[in-house]
Amino acid sequence: MEQEELASKAIKHDEQAFLQLMQLHKNALYRTAFAFLKNEHDAIEAMQEVTFRAYQKIHTVKEPTYMKTWLIRIMINYCQDQLKRKKRFTSDEMLAEIGTCSDDSKLVIEEAIASLSNAEQQLIFLKYYQNTKIKEIAELEKIPEGTVKSRLHKALKSLRNFLTEKGDVDHV
Repeated sequence: MEQEELASKAIKHDEQAFLQLMQLHKNALYRTAFAFLKNEHDAIEAMQEVTFRAYQKIHTVKEPTYMKTWLIRIMINYCQDQLKRKKRFTSDEMLAEIGTCSDDSKLVIEEAIASLSNAEQQLIFLKYYQNTKIKEIAELEKIPEGTVKSRLHKALKSLRNFLTEKGDVDHV
């Protein structure tokens, strides 16, 4: 069954379609949770909570095409709430995906990403780690595509500046 059709059925409270949809997107949701929470137990707990929240609010989704983005947004919001409570932020999964870098480079990149605002970190994560399209991010954030592009440009410039100061420009 096509993803959009599945999403449409789930929006209309088809429980089987909802379960299939969650199964379809569970890896992306788990990776998102693990990237923010840095711990398997917390990531699994986040999956459970986000499944519950999504089930409660799925009828509010207006465009089935953006279902994955909507689910990831719920996950990001949940994770950020958890991190605010714990007063910490980590991005180990992001560094793991960079894989080809040396350990020192990973630490510098982690530090560079951590130096960004929460909004910029989210934007970098959505665009480069979840491969979310600019159009989908704009839809999700309810802002024009041009604004997404300019914010992304600003975030990348901040990363470049940070890495230039550290003498590690080759990584951005």
